[in-house]
Amino acid sequence: MNVMASVREAAASHSIEHFDILIVGAGISGIGSAYQLSKNLPNKSFVILESQESFGGTWRTHRYPGIRSDSDLHTFGYSFKPWVGPPIATAEEILNYMGEVIAENDLDRHIRYDHRILSASWSSATNLWTVEAARGAGQEKVTFTAGFLWMCQGYYRHSVGYTPHWPDMEMFEGRIVHPQRWPEDIDLAAKKVVVIGSGATAATLIPSIAGQCAHVTMLQRSPTYFRIGRNVIEIAVELRKLQIKEEWIHEIVRRKILFEQHAFTRLCLAAPDKVAKELIGQISAIVGEDCAAKHFTPSYRPWRQRLAFVPNADLFESIRDGKVSVVTDEIERFTATGIVLKSGKELQADIIVTATGFNLCVLGDIAFTIDGKPLDFGNTVTYRGMMFTGVPNMAWVFGYFRASWTLRTDLVADFVCRLLSHMDAKGAKKVMPALRPEDHNMPLLPWIDPENFNPGYMLRDMHLLPKRGDKPEWQHSQDYWSEKDQIPAIDLDDKAFVYG
Repeated sequence: MNVMASVREAAASHSIEHFDILIVGAGISGIGSAYQLSKNLPNKSFVILESQESFGGTWRTHRYPGIRSDSDLHTFGYSFKPWVGPPIATAEEILNYMGEVIAENDLDRHIRYDHRILSASWSSATNLWTVEAARGAGQEKVTFTAGFLWMCQGYYRHSVGYTPHWPDMEMFEGRIVHPQRWPEDIDLAAKKVVVIGSGATAATLIPSIAGQCAHVTMLQRSPTYFRIGRNVIEIAVELRKLQIKEEWIHEIVRRKILFEQHAFTRLCLAAPDKVAKELIGQISAIVGEDCAAKHFTPSYRPWRQRLAFVPNADLFESIRDGKVSVVTDEIERFTATGIVLKSGKELQADIIVTATGFNLCVLGDIAFTIDGKPLDFGNTVTYRGMMFTGVPNMAWVFGYFRASWTLRTDLVADFVCRLLSHMDAKGAKKVMPALRPEDHNMPLLPWIDPENFNPGYMLRDMHLLPKRGDKPEWQHSQDYWSEKDQIPAIDLDDKAFVYG
C-alpha cells in the first residue's frame, strides 16, 4: 500500500491531525527542544508524542534505588532555567525541575501522553510525514501528519535493558533483576545481593542498598574509572550568600564547569597516565592501595569509556566500611545458589542484579519508510550527528558522552529553528542532506571511532547507526567545545543541503 492510500484509509477510519513539527519524546531533549521552538518560532504549530504516561524519559523509566544523574545539573539542566539544587540530582529532583519548565512555558498543552509511535512514512508527493501511533491502554490507532520530524527519544530501548546470557542462568533459584525494570515488590532486607557491573548504574545502586542487605558484592569483569568529590559547587554557595541573581549564578557556574571539563578532557588525551594516577589515587586514599590496585585500576586510558562521578565517594565508603565487597573476575556459570567464577570461586546470592547496560535503540524502533521504501539508517551518512542523507525533513538529538547530553539539545534546537526559518524564506517544503561531489570518494566509517570511545552498548549495535565520513560535516565529533562554535555558524546554503 502506498503512502497516499494509507493516508486515505486512515482518514476514512479516524481524523488526522496536522502540525508543522512533530517532536518524538517528552524527555529532557524533547522538553528542551519544545521550549526553544515555542520561543524562536512561536507561529509554528507542534505536538510532542510521548509513549509513557508522563514526561521525563529516562528519569521516569529508571526507578531503581538511588537513581541520580551522573552529569552536573548546571550543564545537564537547561541554559534558560537556573538549577538551584546540588549538582548531582535525584530522579525526583530532575522530574520536578522539568515539570516547572513545562508549567512555566505552557508546554503541557502540546504533549500527547500514552502515544506509542508505530511508523513514520515520508511522501515526496505531499512533502509530509505521516505518523501512525497507538494511543492509551486500548492501543487505539491515531494518525498525525507533519512537515518536520524532530527525534528526541534518546538512543536506548526503555522497555528492556541488556542482560547477557550466561550458562545455567535458569538454575538460579533466587531473583534476577535488571535496574532498568526494577520491581516494586522486591525485598532486599537481610539478603545477599550480587550486582554484576561497574558502571554508573552499579555505582549509584550499590551504596543506596548497602545498608539494607546482609551484604552486597560488586562483580565486575574489569575495572572502571571513577571521579569522586563533594556534591556541591562552592562558588554557587558563595554567590548565593551575596544574593546574586540565580540566573547569573547559573550562567557563571555553567561556564566554570564547562571550562574545567574541557581542560580535563584535553588532559586525558595529552597526559592519560597522569590523570589515571590521580583518579586511582583518590580511590586508594579511601579503600586502600591493594584494593584500588586490584579492582579500580583500568587497563584503558581515561575517557575511552564514560567516566562516572561518585558524589561524596559513597560507593567507596561503603566498600571501606565492609558493607560492600568487590570481585574482579568473569562468570563461568550460574548455580541454584549463586555464581561460579572462572577462577573457581563461588559467590552466594539471594538476588542477582544485572547492571550490565542497555540495548541501543536507533530512532525509537519506529518503522520508517521514504516514498514507500523501508529505511535502513545503517546505510545513511550522518550530517553532524543531526540529519541523515536520503532522509528529508528530520533531525535527531544525540547528545555528548564526555559532556552533558543537554548541551547538544540546545545546539540542535538552534540549528533546527534556523533551518526551518531558512526554508520558509526560500519557500522550500523539503530539505535533505546529500553528499557533495567532493564527498563521493570519502571513506565511510562507523558512527563512533571505537579507538576513542568504546562502551559495549555502542560496539554491540554499531551496524544499526548511520555511517560517518572523515570530514567534520559528516560526523558527530563528540566535542562540545568545537561544536558550540561550529553548529551556529553552519552555512544553510551549503551544497550539503538540498532544498525542494
